[in-house]
Amino acid sequence: MNKPTALVTGASRGIGQAIALALADAGFRVAIHYSTREAAAHKVRQQLVGSGHVCLGADLMDTKARETLFDQTLHHFKQLDVLVNNAGIFQEDELIDLTRDQWSQKWQPTIELNLTAASHLTFLAAQHMAEQGKGRIINITSRGAFRGEPRAPEYGASKAGLNAVSQSFAQAYAAKSVWVFAVAPGFVETDMAAELLNGPKGDSIRAQSPLGRVAQPQEVGNLVAYLAVDAPAYLSGAILDINGASYLRN
Repeated sequence: MNKPTALVTGASRGIGQAIALALADAGFRVAIHYSTREAAAHKVRQQLVGSGHVCLGADLMDTKARETLFDQTLHHFKQLDVLVNNAGIFQEDELIDLTRDQWSQKWQPTIELNLTAASHLTFLAAQHMAEQGKGRIINITSRGAFRGEPRAPEYGASKAGLNAVSQSFAQAYAAKSVWVFAVAPGFVETDMAAELLNGPKGDSIRAQSPLGRVAQPQEVGNLVAYLAVDAPAYLSGAILDINGASYLRN
């Protein structure tokens, strides 16, 4: 029997890398997507247990590139059991200082990558999984979808939109045995967050959680692996918070 397969976007570092590692540990063959960090993606592949993994580059801001990435994944694996939409960008600015052009330059790429690209891949995966009779889609969103992001409203909006997309697809494809989940982390200790966490705001960020720290990437990776393997069908449509009780929503 073939091992299950997964495509993880933005998997050359950080949370995506941790997800790829956790899925490989769970027995998956993993397609490691990267945008520009090809060497880093190959280093991740070398760390994965098992065989059959592949690195695939694509600019997810481009519609055709997204479709090519998906088609290449199917060509390599002949099937896709799990899609993890993890790739995203986060930019902070003082909104009051932005010009109209700066606002557009800030808004458009974030929505395109975080929401439009992830939604497009979700659609492609859901169609394929419905045809093969089962599958799971896991979208990485954020606590920012709920609490607001005054220095990055486009980020909060993109993640709130992806939560809605996840729940809509969970309802639309349930009868086809396609389960869709969203995972909403708070701060995670990655290289992308290192400068902020090591700076003057680091202690206050860690103090947001009663645990007195931020999440480790492997904690998010392990949660995604659970959703990919063991989560019951009746959990489909759920948004799972993993923020150390730093933000509790009603």
